[in-house]
Amino acid sequence: MFVSPAFAQAAGAPAGSLLNSMLIPMVLVFGIMYFFLIRPQQKKAKEDQKMRDSLRRGDQVVTQGGILGKVAKVKDDGEVEVEIADGVKVRMTRAAILQVVSKTEPAEG
Repeated sequence: MFVSPAFAQAAGAPAGSLLNSMLIPMVLVFGIMYFFLIRPQQKKAKEDQKMRDSLRRGDQVVTQGGILGKVAKVKDDGEVEVEIADGVKVRMTRAAILQVVSKTEPAEG
């Protein structure tokens, strides 16, 4: 009727085996997440920043709002002046530029 205490105190697995069986898969999961999620996002962010830093006057750009325009003036404080129609210029931050459609060639000097 009663369970003997010897059955309740059965020997378990060694502690080192349990640590290895949980630690190795966790390290593998973090490694896979780094190479498939974190690293590509960092690469894309660097490319986007490089594109925004290399903006020049005359570049055709697309803003995050979907507006097509031509860069009229690039300011040092992170602003860009974009001409969206004849005589219509809009000031915006460089972060609002989504992509460069066509780049202008640098002036020969």
